[in-house]
Amino acid sequence: MKKSLATALLMHLFFFGHTQIEYPSASNTFSLSIEGRKVNMSYMDVRPAKETGKNILLLHGKNFNGYYWKNVIPFFTKLGYRIIIPDQVGWGKSDHPDIHYSFHLLANNTKILLDSLGIKQTIVLGHSMGGMLAARFALMFPSMVEKLILENPIGLEDYKTFVPYQSFEKLLSKEKKATYESYKKYQQSYYPEWKPEYEQYVQAQAADLNSPQFDNIARANAFTYQMIYEQPVLYEFDRLVVPTLLIIGQADRTVVGKDQLDDAGKKKYGDYPSLGKMAHAKIKGSMLKEIAGVGHIPHVQDITAFENSISAFLK
Repeated sequence: MKKSLATALLMHLFFFGHTQIEYPSASNTFSLSIEGRKVNMSYMDVRPAKETGKNILLLHGKNFNGYYWKNVIPFFTKLGYRIIIPDQVGWGKSDHPDIHYSFHLLANNTKILLDSLGIKQTIVLGHSMGGMLAARFALMFPSMVEKLILENPIGLEDYKTFVPYQSFEKLLSKEKKATYESYKKYQQSYYPEWKPEYEQYVQAQAADLNSPQFDNIARANAFTYQMIYEQPVLYEFDRLVVPTLLIIGQADRTVVGKDQLDDAGKKKYGDYPSLGKMAHAKIKGSMLKEIAGVGHIPHVQDITAFENSISAFLK
């Protein structure tokens, strides 16, 4: 087997113990220069059977990577979309460098990737932390964004105004103590009811635990928690000028740093039904699709409702 083919196949797979997690499409590697060093960014480039010239960019959340878009891909390819799915630098199969992480940096990395692929305009879909990134990307590069879709984005409230500050050292210590069980417990909070088919997304995240680069991954996880905490984008929602759809699972109660809140705070914050309406009011001309009984990841919990919401927006 040729070395390039062997490398491609290896990049196509994640392993957790004896469990094999296979990305839905082969991964490609793109090189960037960040803070004077070469950094590799992994991404999937999935083309439809019939090219239409339409593109969509999918941006993952903090506790995820490109793998969890697997069930979304067929929907867009049937509509004729070319799909670009990056693992952001610091996540998944991409490098996890010890750098200053910012949404501006991640957005710029993504633009450079799209430029290299000859993509001048695209729909942008961001989930969770990817929603914050998608909003920042649309603010920085509005001419590149045909439409913007925010799926249960975090950052609809400013966490640093009510979540106690944690030092990098404390965050890093917590990340280094992570286990499969701790990842699963956190992901269970995303759903009103846990189902066995959700286990694969825990396995995809927990693949990091067996990585020889786990120390670097833990540092990146701590840095990016600080990025979310310190770099809110909601104050600039009124500057968004692209057509925007908010998809909000009404059972979501996600708060970044929720474990730092008392019981009263846990009840008060993370109220996505209210937060979705507030974001809708701030983003001029936006559409709001509320999905009852669905938690933090509509495209996993109720793919049909998710697809129906997007179909209406695209039309």
